[in-house]
Amino acid sequence: MINFRGESRRVASRRAFLKRSTTALVTWAVAPTPAIVPAVSSLGQGTPGNVERKSRELTIEVLAGEYERQNTPVFFPLPETWRDEQCLALKRADTGALVDAQVESGPSPRLVWLIRDVLKAGQTRRYTLTREVTAPPPLPVVAADDGRSLIVSAGGRPVLRYNAAILPAPDPQQSVYERSGYIYPLFNPLGQAVTDDFPPDHAHQHSVWFAWSKATFEGHELNCWEFFQGKGRVDHEGLEENGGGAVFAHFTARLRHVDPNARGGPKTALHETWKLLVYNITEVFIFDADLTQTCATQSPVQVLENSYGGLAIRGHRNWFDVSNSEYLTSEGKTRRDGNQTRPRWVDLHGWIDGKVSGISVLDHPDNFRFPQPVRLHPEKPYFCFAPPRLGPFKIDPGNAYRSRYRFLVHRGRPDPGTIDRVWDDFAHPAQARIIKEGSRFPPY
Repeated sequence: MINFRGESRRVASRRAFLKRSTTALVTWAVAPTPAIVPAVSSLGQGTPGNVERKSRELTIEVLAGEYERQNTPVFFPLPETWRDEQCLALKRADTGALVDAQVESGPSPRLVWLIRDVLKAGQTRRYTLTREVTAPPPLPVVAADDGRSLIVSAGGRPVLRYNAAILPAPDPQQSVYERSGYIYPLFNPLGQAVTDDFPPDHAHQHSVWFAWSKATFEGHELNCWEFFQGKGRVDHEGLEENGGGAVFAHFTARLRHVDPNARGGPKTALHETWKLLVYNITEVFIFDADLTQTCATQSPVQVLENSYGGLAIRGHRNWFDVSNSEYLTSEGKTRRDGNQTRPRWVDLHGWIDGKVSGISVLDHPDNFRFPQPVRLHPEKPYFCFAPPRLGPFKIDPGNAYRSRYRFLVHRGRPDPGTIDRVWDDFAHPAQARIIKEGSRFPPY
């Protein structure tokens, strides 16, 4: 177990119901990785015969900066001369201990690992990256595609399910509510679902989804939030990639926002891409969602002013009873006074089978109109980040609309100090730099 608890701030406006729980979000851990040598999984495996007599070595220094780091993802852009290496090993320079690492593929590949032991603010830590033959890496974080959905697990525990296939509405007579291309459910580390789908009061709300509720496209209304109005919908289009590893699981999904009333028949107005990274942390679950929208035609989409629309969360059905749930924001606001404020993060939490669990969603400072206004429903367990609240804006052809959020799903009461630390890691990531590059003669 790794202690990862920050100093908590007292929040006077917390609901009395939380006093019923003595469980707090206090420790974080990573799933065990039994392999002796954690290979960089995306680069493949080698054989001893492939090892050259003279091996390359890279010394990397990580700077904590102004923030204490623990269980912090580090993203190190691989130099071009290292991108073709087939067998890599990462070690701490001070202890020689092997460190689980994994390559995030793409045009600019990055080596990813977690700072597990505390690195205090202002301190640095050095690692060595070498070309070495290693055992096949363990896969504690897995993305499994069953053809209808993709289930991501960490340490053998389910984290989330992305629904690629259309899920029918509970009432067969209400097919207008059917939906694909969203996450349901999110799980807490106890294996309990903490989100809801097709809630009876708002059957168009779906666990974790993204849509604009009030927009125009080619001269008429586009509403991809309330499907039942027949003015728009969101569909899953395809999965581009998915995989797992020692540090993270990932997937990329393509969606489309469709105008069903376009001249000549239904027409795609926006293409949307979801890129998710789910980290190897198991006492809480942490994942990043990178969402990008682009115009599907040469026509822009005008998003109109509205109090809701954007990334949205629908909490567990038990939380419909306001005595069983509460919000907490980075500014210490709750259900009573948090609606339409502009926090850095929002936590929705409540009772499930006698225990408190919650979902924190963190807003990245590069997001449009950060800190984005939030819609905290005063009676229902749902909230969204709603940039249209500040006025209309336009998504133009050739200009992508990008949103980044970090999710933290926890058991126990929300701890503001811990959530602040996770936000600091997200907003101000630890920096990694090359100190030196050289060569060495590996032992036989």
